[in-house]
Amino acid sequence: MLKSLFLVATFYTFLALSPCFGQDSEAGFIFLFDGKSLDGWVGNKNAYQAKDGMIVIDPKGSGGGNLLTEREYGDFVLRFEFQLTPGANNGLGIHTPLSGDAAYVGKEIQILDNTADKYKDLHEYQFHGSVYGVIPAKRGYLKPVGEWNVEEVIVQHPKIKVILNGETILEGDYLEASKDGTLDGKEHPGLQRSSGHIGFLGHGDVVRFRKIRIKEL
Repeated sequence: MLKSLFLVATFYTFLALSPCFGQDSEAGFIFLFDGKSLDGWVGNKNAYQAKDGMIVIDPKGSGGGNLLTEREYGDFVLRFEFQLTPGANNGLGIHTPLSGDAAYVGKEIQILDNTADKYKDLHEYQFHGSVYGVIPAKRGYLKPVGEWNVEEVIVQHPKIKVILNGETILEGDYLEASKDGTLDGKEHPGLQRSSGHIGFLGHGDVVRFRKIRIKEL
């Protein structure tokens, strides 16, 4: 009898902690990725694949395009880990609709190998962690290519904060920052959006993501 009770308790503890069942040990967070499938996501599921507890971009599977959450989110704290490969370029889309260029119709937070020589002449608003075209992020806090980085993005429209490996690399108000025009000189109607889909914006490079979880505010 005691053994049976122990097994039942162990099973329910597993359910509570397993990312496959949507719970995170961090209070209030749920996993967006179950570690095994792309259930709950829409978009280019040829390029984005679930492998070994990660979402991996396979350039052989038409490696561009987006992978977005089925659900829309407003204010939130998003936590995830990512691993870059040399010269990799991706992006985190927030408040984006399902179609259109997320950097403009929504907002894009850059995910980029800042150390790649081919990117040395980019504009300041194009490096990792920047709100693309709008607010530049501080550089120098990415781990060496191949190591896992930990990122947290806090959105309370119109304020945003990006924390990379424990360092705040961006904090600002994207509406205030763009009131006299954006840094890239382009229209960004998505800055007005206060909700939308979250996702990854690929450019054909291998990038790996894991431990993707969210807390709505």
